[in-house]
Amino acid sequence: MISLLQQHSFVASRHGQAYTRPEKPCMCRTRRSGAVVRAVATENLEKSSQIIGSFTAPFPILVNGCTGKMGRSVAESIISSGLTLVPVSFSGKEKPGGNITIGDVDVTIHGSKERETVLSSVINQFPDVMVVDYTVPDAVNANAELYCKLGLPFVMGTTGGDRELLYKTVKSSDVYAVISPQMGKQVVAFLAAMDIMAKQFPGAFSGYHLEVLESHQASKLDASGTAKSVVSSFQKLGVSYDMRRIRKIRDTTKQLQMVGVPEEYLGSHAFHFYCLTSPDDSVSFEFQHNVCGHKMYAEGTVDAAIFLYKKVQQKANKRLYDMIDVLREGNMR
Repeated sequence: MISLLQQHSFVASRHGQAYTRPEKPCMCRTRRSGAVVRAVATENLEKSSQIIGSFTAPFPILVNGCTGKMGRSVAESIISSGLTLVPVSFSGKEKPGGNITIGDVDVTIHGSKERETVLSSVINQFPDVMVVDYTVPDAVNANAELYCKLGLPFVMGTTGGDRELLYKTVKSSDVYAVISPQMGKQVVAFLAAMDIMAKQFPGAFSGYHLEVLESHQASKLDASGTAKSVVSSFQKLGVSYDMRRIRKIRDTTKQLQMVGVPEEYLGSHAFHFYCLTSPDDSVSFEFQHNVCGHKMYAEGTVDAAIFLYKKVQQKANKRLYDMIDVLREGNMR
């Protein structure tokens, strides 16, 4: 993993020089291989008991959006955690009646027009089911309205949609939900730390110059929301910065040679670099967080589902949560 940027790399960018590649390429751990065991296996029941605490049953989770990379990764994490993956999902692209295999679970794909009928049937079969949503931005609000109508607790990992309407929909219902555009627990913790620093030490970096670079898969057209959140904290710390200056790297050659993204993760990564320098360039601060693949987000999503299940079982007074609430609860894998 990249530990340090070359000295003055962002300072060079500030003075119009070419950005230099980090000294050390990102080295990601090799993922373990092997078949995923059944959710009902004894070892997974024990694991589920340890994760959920006093709630020993491997509660069922339906992943809406299993056909996407993120949805599939979450489904795999559900199975490996010893929870029950409901063998049903929805897609606006796949033909109704199709199947995909995740671990040893055959998931039937239904069209979006069948959602209410199929979900009602799932509720009858799995009364304590909850939903994880990784669909598309255009479906966020309609999906949330349906979950609330049917009384389904849900974790909304899909970004976009009308967020104000989304929160309003949940608040006006009796449904429990975790809503967060960022499910990576460690990244959320970093963002929270930045926010705390900004609130407690406003103006601490007044006069400093900021350079920001973020690299994501080519399909991501907009600037990273995570980068914008970090920049917002720096602005509160006294840094003058225009969000339009965020450097977006989407060219694969630059990602390989300049940023140091491993080739196997060009289609799924999130690399962020932030460099602060004093007015006379005598002091610099560097921050970075690099993610390869979907595993971190998938694990965070499952933790959010476990957290929400507990709240439902406890009949907690509060119903709407975010990942900060999940982090504060602790007891994560």
